Amino acid sequence: MESNPVLTEGATQASVCEMPTADAYVVHHITNLRLPKGSDPMDPFVLHLDTMIVSWVLGLFFLFFLMMAARRATAGEPGKLQNFVEMLVDFVDNTVKESFHGPRNFVGPLALTIFGVVFLWNLMDLVPVDYVPYAVCKLGFANYFRIVPSADINAPFGLSVTVLGLIIIYGIKGKGLGGYGKELFTHPFGANPLLWIPNLILNVVELIAKTVSLAMRLFGNLYAAELIFVLIALLPWWIQFVPGGAWAIFHILVVPLQAFLFMTLTIVYLSLAYEKH
Repeated sequence: MESNPVLTEGATQASVCEMPTADAYVVHHITNLRLPKGSDPMDPFVLHLDTMIVSWVLGLFFLFFLMMAARRATAGEPGKLQNFVEMLVDFVDNTVKESFHGPRNFVGPLALTIFGVVFLWNLMDLVPVDYVPYAVCKLGFANYFRIVPSADINAPFGLSVTVLGLIIIYGIKGKGLGGYGKELFTHPFGANPLLWIPNLILNVVELIAKTVSLAMRLFGNLYAAELIFVLIALLPWWIQFVPGGAWAIFHILVVPLQAFLFMTLTIVYLSLAYEKH
């Protein structure tokens, strides 16, 4: 792989963008734009600029979309945009009411934000895999550029770590600092001092498991979907539309489903943290 022209320092811009071999093509499409340039992708202090840029753009788009709907809202006959946003808000609000039984003044907007952002993250997987990376490369901005944030492990884990922080905050809010600390040491085995350490270990493992499972479920599904699109794109152009179209149709179901699962699990985890056991 070290002789691959995509990864060779002396490669020309044309050879980098054209990706003459299949392995170069796959590596190019699953490599993030990293800062510092050429750094180890496993380095925790490396910035994935493409994930950050796409996430910011999609987040601002979602915010602008909701602001535009709010400004166009009328008390009379609603327009199509208002109808769509009201349906989305009602759907999220009903999901929160069914799963979370504490104060919903923050959880409702949080759930709507998570659903919208994760949905837009996943939706980027339906953009043809060559368009954005090839355009960015040809314009000379970067050799690599991935546009599916949820297929980059950092984005789902960043979101799930945020949810972990909220789980702890809502646990303290619902039970009090003393009550939350007591539950960590006495649940589920009992209040016997000999069981305090096993209880604490089990509860910490449970918190970590929630965070990891929340992130890995989203990442695993979208990374696999992205990789399949890349492999389909290696086929001759006159045949790739058949499997590519079929996979895209199936993936249309995956895009909202993964966003819904991430949102619902977040609500459930916050509800479990808030309620007393």
